[in-house]
Amino acid sequence: MKDLHSKLMFVTAIGAAVLTADNTPAALDLQGYESAEILLAIGAGGITFSGTNKIEFKLSHSDDDQTYTDVTAADMLGVETVTDGIIKALTAEHAGAATYRFGYKGGKRYLKLLADFSGTHGTGTPISATLIKGNGFSNPQADQA
Repeated sequence: MKDLHSKLMFVTAIGAAVLTADNTPAALDLQGYESAEILLAIGAGGITFSGTNKIEFKLSHSDDDQTYTDVTAADMLGVETVTDGIIKALTAEHAGAATYRFGYKGGKRYLKLLADFSGTHGTGTPISATLIKGNGFSNPQADQA
């Protein structure tokens, strides 16, 4: 069996919680790593999503942690289209838990992931997101247990 454990580092992008409004995105630093994957876990929708009552997951990136711009499809793997940095949108019923993954290849040092809520969300939706940093310059990576 190959050792994947020693080559990966995990960082919380959106802490596991039931959300009814936008999160405050933290800067996610990719320095020292050559690859990044975003793992997005979404529970059953707290509401019936629509074009008005929705959650859009927007990814932005920066070289300096000051000026952020939206990612484009050219910056991503695993998603065909990206508009205004939106890598995933909940606009229809989301009856069960699901996990999604998105590769980042944009080459900038910092990322921010925003869960952007629009409309009315009287009941929250369980959400969490993890940034997986891979191919670190200094392996093995520290244990996180």
